[in-house]
Amino acid sequence: MSEEMKKVEQGSITPEERTLGLVCVLLQFLTVVGPLIVWLIKKDESAYLNALGKETINFQLTLLILYVICGVLTIIVVGALLAPLVGLFGLVMIIVAAVKANEGIIYRYPFCFRFLK
Repeated sequence: MSEEMKKVEQGSITPEERTLGLVCVLLQFLTVVGPLIVWLIKKDESAYLNALGKETINFQLTLLILYVICGVLTIIVVGALLAPLVGLFGLVMIIVAAVKANEGIIYRYPFCFRFLK
């Protein structure tokens, strides 16, 4: 468990942090820029939002890489079949993460590359 996660567990999460965490996760439906803005603005003020923002951005970068791989694999038709599955996976994981963020929990996305640590 990372140092930030331990700090989040020890401290209490305010309702404002929960709301901003939920907004950060739900902004993924639009673009990676939304969670990035929330993270950049609030990362120094809240250990919870710092950890949640990093996790959210890492997941979006992972999805981007998977979509690029699918795009390359469309040459042999496999990518066209995999892209909808990647989209469905992303949709389900964002919904799960939004529910967890509303509870004040940092959801660790499965199969996610952790670029930001």
